[in-house]
Amino acid sequence: MDDSQLHADGLLLRPFEDADAAAFAAAVRESAEGMRRWMPWSSVDYRVEQALQWFQACRDGWAAGTACEYGIFDQDTAAFVGGAGLNKIQHDPRFCNLGYWVRQSCRGQGVAPRVVQALAAQAFGPLGLHRVEIVVAVDNLASERVAEKAGASREGVARNRLVIDGRPADAHMFSLVP
Repeated sequence: MDDSQLHADGLLLRPFEDADAAAFAAAVRESAEGMRRWMPWSSVDYRVEQALQWFQACRDGWAAGTACEYGIFDQDTAAFVGGAGLNKIQHDPRFCNLGYWVRQSCRGQGVAPRVVQALAAQAFGPLGLHRVEIVVAVDNLASERVAEKAGASREGVARNRLVIDGRPADAHMFSLVP
């Protein structure tokens, strides 16, 4: 699986390196209050060790061909902006899930839609996939807006599609196709 860097209009997406762990953990702590409802793994006391565990899981996903997870960085300053990736990659029937999060201090700058478009290009180009799904919990209005701005089609609401904090949650299903 190609692990090259991706570029998205002022952003650099690249696989995580262990040296990113402190910046990643700081961004999670900064953003946890706003993310916790949708991403229960985020917390105000998120530690570097947790980031390193995540990075190893990302490397394992790359090696298995089931995920391509990226750190999002400002192309000019190299500042850590967030994380995004293609995961749950199914080579037959050639589709995957696309997820993203942007640190609190960088929200509202159009980061996530640019990242979605770059990841979709990676999915449809080098990975040869035919469908990308963006699954957004009902009431997560910010993520719904990202999917719409990135050009994803809203397909409907899937009941109990997600599990958030151990409970089933309904989710909007969005898709991108080449």
